[in-house]
Amino acid sequence: MPHEVDLAMLDALFTQSPIGVAVFDTQLRLVRANPALERIHGVPNAELLGHRLSEVLPGLDAAAIESRLARVLETGQSVVGREHRGRTPADPGRDHVWMTSSFALTGQDGRRLGVTDLVMDVTDRHRARERLALLDEASARIGTTLDVRRTAQELADALVPRLADLASIDLLDDVVMGEAATPPGAGNRSLRLVARKAAHPGLTEGLRLLGERQEFRPDSPHAQTLSDGQPRLLTAVGPDVDWVRNSLDPRTQAMLAHGTHSMMVVPLRARDTVLGLAHLYRTAACPDAFEPDDLVFVQELVARAAVCVDNARRYTHERAAAVTLQQSMLPRSVPDQSAVEVAHEYRPAHAHAGGSGCWFDVIPLSGARVALAVGDIPATGVEAVACIGQICSAVRTLAQLDLAPDEVLARFDDMVPRLVEREHTAGSAAISEKLVGATCLYAVYDPISRRCVMASAGHPPPIVSDPAGQVHFAALPSNEPLGLGDPVFEPHEIELTEGSTLVLYGRSLLAARHADRALQERLSALFAQSGLSPHDIGQAVADAVAPHLAAEDDLALLLARTRSLDAAHVATWDLPCDPAAVASTRSLVARRLDQWGLSQLTCTTELIVSELVTNAIRYGAPPIRLRLILDRMLICEVSDAGSTAPHIRRAATVDEGGRGLFLVAECSHRWGTRYDATGKTIWAEQPLLSP
Repeated sequence: MPHEVDLAMLDALFTQSPIGVAVFDTQLRLVRANPALERIHGVPNAELLGHRLSEVLPGLDAAAIESRLARVLETGQSVVGREHRGRTPADPGRDHVWMTSSFALTGQDGRRLGVTDLVMDVTDRHRARERLALLDEASARIGTTLDVRRTAQELADALVPRLADLASIDLLDDVVMGEAATPPGAGNRSLRLVARKAAHPGLTEGLRLLGERQEFRPDSPHAQTLSDGQPRLLTAVGPDVDWVRNSLDPRTQAMLAHGTHSMMVVPLRARDTVLGLAHLYRTAACPDAFEPDDLVFVQELVARAAVCVDNARRYTHERAAAVTLQQSMLPRSVPDQSAVEVAHEYRPAHAHAGGSGCWFDVIPLSGARVALAVGDIPATGVEAVACIGQICSAVRTLAQLDLAPDEVLARFDDMVPRLVEREHTAGSAAISEKLVGATCLYAVYDPISRRCVMASAGHPPPIVSDPAGQVHFAALPSNEPLGLGDPVFEPHEIELTEGSTLVLYGRSLLAARHADRALQERLSALFAQSGLSPHDIGQAVADAVAPHLAAEDDLALLLARTRSLDAAHVATWDLPCDPAAVASTRSLVARRLDQWGLSQLTCTTELIVSELVTNAIRYGAPPIRLRLILDRMLICEVSDAGSTAPHIRRAATVDEGGRGLFLVAECSHRWGTRYDATGKTIWAEQPLLSP
């Protein structure tokens, strides 16, 4: 009786086990199989018994299975946990994965009786493991940059070929431009194809081109998903489907021609806003239709990608705003002037939210001179733009004081800790602290003497190219950057031949130049092209350097080709320190204006000269010099060795004097005072055409 119970239990174990059990004889013919194996294969065991698997189940890759069983039967060594794929008659449209373990059956006398194979269907577990791995892989691959189009392409690359034969990503125009997505029913909701991936190139024939817009019919699943934000799964797509039959778009028919039989439309949704659509198609190359499980998985994958797209969109918006603000602070156009012919190039960086730390400026000064400034700030984004605003305002203000370059930097250097201290007092110094360590190069060129005086606060020296094509760096002491406590910014003075080109640049150009020997030679050849205009040189240099820049570097170039004012445009007189000389000075001025054809300005110019010379004689110190400059304006300058500062005031009716500078201001377009090592100069400008 116990023996019969044991046999009954063994028989129950064999027949009721959820694991498929197959027993083969030494000829690898199936001699016994349990009901679980029948459910796995989808073929009645009665049809299998007495046959080899290769005879009845070719879809299982039976040859490989029989090879494994023969090896186990021959060696007696078990094979455990071996996976294989195949399709069964019960489910011919879907790949299955089975986990098998094979054991040799040996009698008590040691003779091989056969081999048994234990089979477990692990398709769902295997697919879940594969998709989890794909999700992890896609999460690492999607969002590697803050570029909307690149992020969309990374999503398409993750979907094909492992989930679909063809995937396309459409984004709303607003999203592509970095703006917030337009809500449903609020204006233009057109989609633009920004990314696509096909399992083979032929699938894209007859379809939309990248960058092309698309308007979908209201009854199409695409338009419905865009409207309500709900995904669509179409297990069967064909010409008899209503929206396909009603579509007049030839590209829909092209999809059918490629054998499309199943599709999904999934919204890219982030922060409760639909940014676009992901379209997935399966064609004849993959006969399996999409399943609900596929939709659930793709939704998870697309949702992660949508967050990356939205981050890239917000970055694009912030970058565009910061770059626009920064470019508004840089000189878009420089008024034509006699001192230099100016050209500039600016290429923003791409690795941060716009607005990097490069800036430059061109500032007209008195006496037909011009100031050129360039610098770098250790900041990016909005902080850099705010710093540039502070620097440009400070440099322009100091430039209007007509200070020497070393004095401009010294005063600016003194301002930096005060700005930081003020922000600390206000509870935030994040922006002003970025000024510490900023670099600046400030140069002043005089077209009359052809002398250029420059000073640097930690910035690279300018490149000088003469008309003969000789190129060199100016021997300029770099000194310390701003805000680091350097009390002296040593100046450097050079004389420039007319037609020389002065190139001021950001540190990124120097880094790119040092990193590539061929680029050094290319730049030297470009700077030596005196026959090209500064604008053409600047564009050629920017195009050559741009591919070598780091992603976080921007490029700023300021080129100035020098001009000169010859003796025919300048008249200079040394005057005695005697009030009687004022009358003869007026006569000298009148004759020179008559020679220049400016007799209409004689009256006002004589008045200006009389007042300035009288002030120099009365309050200044010899030597006294008068200079007239014929530029785009008529400039009158009176210099003396005194250091007293003139002040304009409104004289009372009973005052005998005090109206001199007031009259000068009324008769001139601009006037001012500048100081140098030998004294001061009071100047006044008049338009060449009298009002």
